[in-house]
Amino acid sequence: MIEMTERAAQHVREFLDNRGKGEGIRVGIRTAGCSGLAYVLEFVDIPDENDTRYESLGVNIFIDPKSLVYLDGLLMDYEKEGLNEGFKFSNPNQKGECGCGESFTV
Repeated sequence: MIEMTERAAQHVREFLDNRGKGEGIRVGIRTAGCSGLAYVLEFVDIPDENDTRYESLGVNIFIDPKSLVYLDGLLMDYEKEGLNEGFKFSNPNQKGECGCGESFTV
């Protein structure tokens, strides 16, 4: 299961409203950084038939089959700290992350 906090869901809903289209967001992983994996977010206009769909607080979240094993149990939050803002991921599968926080290992 993939979930969002109210702050994260509100942020995604606002972006989708501003875009004027979209079924939700896709959350995935890619090989990157010094720890090996990084999160990838993109808007979904037409869902892929192979994606797993979750709904959290009115937002559709799509996960591709390869990423699902790494993301099961993920909680997404959205934080603003001073001039910095962005999504924060709490992933029970994560075993470590690089010093800059850009990539993680499972």
